[in-house]
Amino acid sequence: MRISIRMIGLATTLFWVFLIAFSITAVYSVKDLHFDFGDPQMSMTADNKVVFSLPISIVNRGFYNIGFFNITTEISDEEGLVLARGLTFTPVIKRNNKVIINHNVTIDVYDLLQNHQDYLFSDGELRMCASASMRLAELIPVQASTNLSMPWGAPLYNFLLGELNYTAFNITHFRALVPVSFENHAFFDVVGNIQLRIFNSTSVLLGDGETVIEVSQGALYNGFVELYVPIAEMTESGYFEASFLTPLFDYGPLVIPFG
Repeated sequence: MRISIRMIGLATTLFWVFLIAFSITAVYSVKDLHFDFGDPQMSMTADNKVVFSLPISIVNRGFYNIGFFNITTEISDEEGLVLARGLTFTPVIKRNNKVIINHNVTIDVYDLLQNHQDYLFSDGELRMCASASMRLAELIPVQASTNLSMPWGAPLYNFLLGELNYTAFNITHFRALVPVSFENHAFFDVVGNIQLRIFNSTSVLLGDGETVIEVSQGALYNGFVELYVPIAEMTESGYFEASFLTPLFDYGPLVIPFG
């Protein structure tokens, strides 16, 4: 009986020595686990979705495999409202191996611009919170997180209507030309229509017109909208209502005074 107790005691001691040594080496392996977050990229899909892609390089030079690797991201606006979430799972990252993961999050750009209209006219940032969880030696849980910012370019940056220029068309109407300009800072082309309605100082609708736009990403647009307005009701001041119709967003009316 004494021999059995001694053997059990020795086995227990050896077990705890092994467990402590294993824990130390597993935790020590963390210093040999390297993460590199690449530059986030944005692209468009055929169905007008924005894909945010975050490349992650993982080098495991530790003593053990890494199991149950999860990367989770939340993309939010500048006020902290969450716009989208994404999850990528990798079952095992073997020791002495390098793995590159492309973590993607998809946002419906139509919903984004309909609900966050400042992004139509002003450049800004989107925030990305990325968190990773894993198990060292496929047993010990570990978590880490990082915050990233992604620049957002407005598709209608610095949208302006120039000075109203009108000439006599006939005895009852003016032919009016309204200069239109903006810069497309977005990573996608802007294709669609701009519609203008003109009102006099007493809010009487004088006329309307529209123009087709095709503006490549990064390009400056300069054009005009043609309208015909009654001479008798034209006043020195008033306002325009501008509306934008594209496959990616609809917006309007944007009220712009003149005079």
